[in-house]
Amino acid sequence: MVRPYAVKGRRKRPKREVEEVIEEQEVEEVNEEEENRGEVEEMEKEGEGSQDAVADEMVGLPVVARPIDDARKQKGVIFVLEKASLEVGKVGKNFQILNSDDHANYLRKQNRNPADYRPDIIHQALLAIFDSPLTKAGRLQAVYVKTEKGVLFEIKPYVRMPRTFKRFCGLMSQLLQKLSITAVGKREKLLNVIKNPVSRYLPLNSRKIGLSYSAERSVNLFDYVAAASDDINLVFVVGAMAHGMIDKENMEDFISICNYPLSAACCLNRICSALEQKWNIR
Repeated sequence: MVRPYAVKGRRKRPKREVEEVIEEQEVEEVNEEEENRGEVEEMEKEGEGSQDAVADEMVGLPVVARPIDDARKQKGVIFVLEKASLEVGKVGKNFQILNSDDHANYLRKQNRNPADYRPDIIHQALLAIFDSPLTKAGRLQAVYVKTEKGVLFEIKPYVRMPRTFKRFCGLMSQLLQKLSITAVGKREKLLNVIKNPVSRYLPLNSRKIGLSYSAERSVNLFDYVAAASDDINLVFVVGAMAHGMIDKENMEDFISICNYPLSAACCLNRICSALEQKWNIR
């Protein structure tokens, strides 16, 4: 009988060669894993220190041009933003303002709901106030922000707020740790942590007006503001949180201005527009 021959191209490798090939593949896989792990760790370190790096760059805050003296003597408005989500947490080796996008896993490990950590709401609300013609005309007297943890701080009406969310978080982290932020090249405190309650800083003859979608009284805001006396200092209290409502105690009035729930920024835009129409600011 004729001994069968193997098909061409199927020559078996020696056992020693096979072992060497397997070892080379394993070494390459280990090296790739170490490289990928190193890149991930570098990205995490950069992300963790991003807010601190921004805060270190902020030696002081710029200020906008202040209005003329005649505008300062006129009646203005005060805003109080309640329950702002501004909590500092230690993520890795750095302290950061916790938010639902960047720190969701960190918050879940501590049995917290990431949806409650929304510092973007207070950022948008402050931009709505400071970008309005009302503020540029010098009719903004002061802004007070109270965090969910009960920390109260004041913002001067001529501050130029950071435009980007990253720089804003760096500023808030610096404020809550150092308790004040000064102006560029000056010692004037533009943001300053103060003692509760906010009522001790309000001028005499002030009227605190709370706004909430669930308020029993619904009003037309333009008519409501137009009917207000010029001798009264209007203080609008708006919630800056994702869920819930502000405390209506110690409010002279508690109103709803829309049939639909509004964001803090949208609500503040409506208030500013109504006051601009009242005071003929164009």
